[in-house]
Formats: sequence, structure tokens, C-alpha cells
Amino acid sequence: MQTSSTRDRIVVAASRLIQRQGYVGTGIKQIAKEADATLGSVYHFFPGGKESVAVAAITHGRDEFADLLRTALDGTDDPAGAIDACARLLARELRTSGWTDGCPITAAALETLGTDDSPIQQACADALRTWQNLVADKLLGCGFPSPEARDLAATVINTLEGAEVTAQVTRTEDPLLLAGRHLSRLVASYA
Repeated sequence: MQTSSTRDRIVVAASRLIQRQGYVGTGIKQIAKEADATLGSVYHFFPGGKESVAVAAITHGRDEFADLLRTALDGTDDPAGAIDACARLLARELRTSGWTDGCPITAAALETLGTDDSPIQQACADALRTWQNLVADKLLGCGFPSPEARDLAATVINTLEGAEVTAQVTRTEDPLLLAGRHLSRLVASYA
């Protein structure tokens, strides 16, 4: 991915590092090195230090994952097929990454549990809400009533998140493919 500015390189590098090794395991010096930036540049763009870099990285990961979800959801008019397509796309992307590029917020979210007011937890919660809203919008656009669409969307994201972690740990696409098939059946049962 070609980035146009030092700030963008820092955000993308931080996003990848946090995705792969977590918030705790990622240091400012490592982010600077991966971004081909000086440590001074990191602090120039992110005077709040590691936490503010992490929030920008999580926001970047949220948007990147939202684009992936949109691609899968917009690929078919059939809501059940769209959900299965999401799971298949996630499985393919995870396998292609060598099982390293799972959910862009999972590690940071789990490592910062218990810090309800932290900007990192807020960014993680916002990401999950954003993804649920994308799925809900697809279902609403297919004629699902609002309460069912919102509940199903939460179920879809919750299940895909768990399946993605399981796929990463077991190094197989099977958990995501299985989740996709069953979520598709669930969504079809409401149609």
C-alpha cells in the first residue's frame, strides 16, 4: 500500500504492528522504524505518544476492515449470501497473510480491558459498532425489520470475530467457513 505522508506511514505501520503483536508488544521505536520515520516525527504527529498513535492505528484498521466488509456485502443482493461471502473473504485474507493479519482491533481491545474510559477502548468499541452498522444497513436494505437487522448484525460480527481468532490460532480457514455457512442459514431463516 502506497502512503503519501510520514503521518500515514506511521499510522499504517502502527496498525500492522498492533494487529500482529498487540498494543503492549508494540513500541514507539519499532513503529518509527517500520514507518521509515524518525522518532521525532512520531511525536510530532502524535504528541500523546503511543496511546494516540494506537487510536489512529485502530481507526485505520476499522476503516480498512469496513472496506473489506463493504466489498463482500455489496457483492450480492442476497443477504445470506453476502454474510457467507464476508466469512469467505476473511478466511482468504487471513490465509494469504500467513495467519498473522486477523482482526485489526482484537489484540488492542483484549489488552486494554478494564480501562473503560481509555481512548483505545473507545476506538475499539467504535470499530465494532461501525462494522455492526454496515451489516445492519445491508440487512435493512434487504427489507429486514430494524430490531432483527440490528440483532443479526451484532450476531454476525460477534461470530466472525470469534471465528477469526479461532482460525488464526488453529491456522485453518475452517472456523470462518463454518461460521459463514451457519450465519448464512440464520440470516436466511429471517428472510
